[in-house]
Amino acid sequence: MSELCERGRPRSLWSDAWHDLRRNPVFIVSGLVILFLVVISLWPSLIASGNPLECDLAKAQEGPRAGHPFGYDGQGCDVYTRTVHGARTSVTVGVCATLGVALLGSVLGGLAGFFGGIWDAVLSRTTDVFFAIPVVLGGLVLLSVVTSDTVWPVIGFMVLLGWPPISRIARGSVIGVRQNDYVQAARALGASDSRLLLRHIAPNAVAPVIVVATIALGTYISLEATLSYLGVGLKPPAVSWGIDISAASQNIRNAPHMLLWPAGALAITVLAFIMLGDALRDALDPKLR
Repeated sequence: MSELCERGRPRSLWSDAWHDLRRNPVFIVSGLVILFLVVISLWPSLIASGNPLECDLAKAQEGPRAGHPFGYDGQGCDVYTRTVHGARTSVTVGVCATLGVALLGSVLGGLAGFFGGIWDAVLSRTTDVFFAIPVVLGGLVLLSVVTSDTVWPVIGFMVLLGWPPISRIARGSVIGVRQNDYVQAARALGASDSRLLLRHIAPNAVAPVIVVATIALGTYISLEATLSYLGVGLKPPAVSWGIDISAASQNIRNAPHMLLWPAGALAITVLAFIMLGDALRDALDPKLR
């Protein structure tokens, strides 16, 4: 009887989405890959005890051998160790940039969609200006004058140019939810603007933002690698897949293993986040049911 009651009880959007996600093999596979990446980002020594900056020029470009399954790069550094430690940089940049973009874009877009009028017009014109800026070209210009070797200038650049798409998604979602009957009823009962936004609108408008942000996370990881490859992102002695791919591209004929492993790790990571975003979209979008 209790099982029947449980089955007959109406589920919320989030519980219904979780019910579908647990049965989606795409979500399970991508979730396991991302969980593994997070674990090795926090504790890379679990599977790679070496030092990624410890190099021996006498072993430069040597192929795989016992204890060093990925071989050595052009400086004699262990490719396996650098590939594992490079996950920390990529995950840190991706997560921090996504959180910053999602927060800034959601706040600006949500406020513009809720209040409308002059605020909405100003945001729309501002986003048009930012959409006109090529991301890679903007990175070449802005980051070329930065001398810091930390990840924060790269994250700041991504947040600066990455918030407009999220703001438009948030704006449209808030406008759609704002018209619902329960919001109008709460307004008629005297609910304040802040209560309407935080209690009634935001929880029901955030799903599209989560989906887009999840997919964008993989994009930011690949963007960091692209900027590092071009020499304006992270710089040595930082350990990054983009830096290793840039160094390996000069010796791709003589030592293809130098390029294979960091490029493969980058591709798998980006694909995992895109797959996770697709799974979340399928579960959270009622129109796809």
